[in-house]
Amino acid sequence: MQVLLTTLNAKYIHMNLAIRLLYELNKEHEGLDWKEFTIKEDKNGIAEECSKYAIVAFSCYIWNITQTLEVAKKIKVLNPNCKILLGGPEVSYDWKDVIALAEVDYIIIGEGETPFTEFLNSYPNVESVSSLVWKKETAVFENKMAPMFELKNFENINPYINDKPTELLNKVCYIETSRGCPYKCEFCLASLDNKVRYLPTDNIKSNLLYLMQHGRTIKFLDRTFNIKKDFTIDIFKFILENHRPENVFQFEITADIVHPDIIKFIDEHVPKGLFRFEIGIQTVNQKANLEVSRKQNFDKTKGIIQQLDKKIEMHLDLIVGLPLDYWEDIKFSFEEVFKLYAPELQLGFLKFLKGTPVREKYEKYGFKFDPNPPYQIIESNYLSAEQLHQITLVEHSLEVYWNKKRAPHTLKYITTNYSIFDFLLGLGLHFESKRDLHKFSLNDIFEIMTEYVSEKFSDDPIINQLVAVDYYLHHKVKPQTLFIEEIERMQKSKIIEDKKLNHHKFRYIMLPLQFNFNAFEKENIIENKNSTIIIQYDGVNKAKVIADVAE
Repeated sequence: MQVLLTTLNAKYIHMNLAIRLLYELNKEHEGLDWKEFTIKEDKNGIAEECSKYAIVAFSCYIWNITQTLEVAKKIKVLNPNCKILLGGPEVSYDWKDVIALAEVDYIIIGEGETPFTEFLNSYPNVESVSSLVWKKETAVFENKMAPMFELKNFENINPYINDKPTELLNKVCYIETSRGCPYKCEFCLASLDNKVRYLPTDNIKSNLLYLMQHGRTIKFLDRTFNIKKDFTIDIFKFILENHRPENVFQFEITADIVHPDIIKFIDEHVPKGLFRFEIGIQTVNQKANLEVSRKQNFDKTKGIIQQLDKKIEMHLDLIVGLPLDYWEDIKFSFEEVFKLYAPELQLGFLKFLKGTPVREKYEKYGFKFDPNPPYQIIESNYLSAEQLHQITLVEHSLEVYWNKKRAPHTLKYITTNYSIFDFLLGLGLHFESKRDLHKFSLNDIFEIMTEYVSEKFSDDPIINQLVAVDYYLHHKVKPQTLFIEEIERMQKSKIIEDKKLNHHKFRYIMLPLQFNFNAFEKENIIENKNSTIIIQYDGVNKAKVIADVAE
């Protein structure tokens, strides 16, 4: 019996851990294969390849369910005898509409390790397969749930052993050390499994070592990696003893419970840039947090982030649309979190995932959401559809100008002197009036920003100058002269001579400013005195300011 374990990843760099684990646990089964595709690949081509198998088992998530079902339908046209088995979080809840589809034969709900093995060993007699939903003619059956899978069974299992080691280098490699989450946030599927279970430590370290040797970016899937202090420090120590210089490690942590010993260990031992922490702040509004059964102390979270940000690259998350979170609450949360200047700030929108309490209680709060994946909020008793659209424009500006690091100096200045939320909203509205939000050039980005600040902040020349500085610093080679003209050629030549600059190896732009750039960059203050900054280009790395010459 030929069986294919497969999935449609969101991007080529992503890797599906689930199908790799299932394959390794069942690789002795004759005829079992695995293969990954992406959601952007030709669906006909995917279906043609899959239709050669007797059974195709898809790993389903919110980002691929629509494309997966499209492929399944095409497989049935090519090979009506091929059976389609679905599993994963997107089909583990509210599955009745999915099993009713002609192209779906079976669904495994919940953890797949035990049911998938039983399915392979029992097929076509599936009446006793745990956690299986199946149909016979028009009747649908739901078998009893499987007992919780013993994670000790992963001993000696390396899910990446069948990947070409050279391919791991340019992909995101996922590893899990535990399953479950101690928290009960009602918008998150992880809240449905409150028992935290750990994989065997020796197995974790063995797989981690393998990924460090062959991969580059390693992302831990644990919902809260820092629950157990001793375990956290032990894994950190193992990484420090074995990592390669190019490795980067990503962890999801809950900041307000980070133990002082973990902070001390990071401060004393972890080199800058090796670790990246993803921290879900979601909202600063305590009423909104409590309404979705979420516990968080923002003051503690903020303090931990500030203690660690010199060593750790931070990725912070906010969610728009939670119950009791009005426009002003969202604005306040955004501005408080933005002041932390994390390298990346994600402004997401509430999604009503199947199985989550927030989806089940949607009527209580007047929620309307898209019935199709990703089930995003449309409006509620707290935010109108128009307000939500405006916040999408804030998110667009945030992504284009901050997360992509195109205007960091400008936005830091705005945050100190104005409302960053209002600024990004106004910029987003202006952007929408000028260009397609999904199609624009790099010059468009800076021209639109310059137009906006010239119109709305005409009495503050510092902003225009910072936009220009950000434009010139964003390039690796000397760009087209825009926004601010360079100083005169003779003056530039004199500075090159006085500073003994290597004009044969590098290119330079020298810009006249009305403030001390070094003081601003180091201390975020404006000293009102004329100066000239020297920006150097080497053609390989992003440009940098090498001097600030006072007049």
